[in-house]
Amino acid sequence: MKGKEFYQEVLQVAKLIPSGRVTSYGAIAAYLGTKSSSRMVGWALNKNPHPDVPAQRVVNRIGLLTGKHFFETPDTMQAMLEAEGTKVENDQIVDFDKLFWDPAIELL
Repeated sequence: MKGKEFYQEVLQVAKLIPSGRVTSYGAIAAYLGTKSSSRMVGWALNKNPHPDVPAQRVVNRIGLLTGKHFFETPDTMQAMLEAEGTKVENDQIVDFDKLFWDPAIELL
């Protein structure tokens, strides 16, 4: 999969993450058949020109808000998640395992 096509696929998957749920960069990469491309998933979300893509719902593999510095302010990502009902403490999703949305399972 080429760069631009991969970025578009990432954005399409991210659009499907329900409000109040979160996924990881690695889960999206694995779903797209490129398991070792989690960093590229992050870059695709960072370069996202579409405000309808909920990039705030994508975190690292243990639920940390590692992408928060790519939002308008360092607190924006957390504020957006909390507005959706997702609790965050110390830059980490509370009940991450319970809220985790795995595209490989959810998009069968």
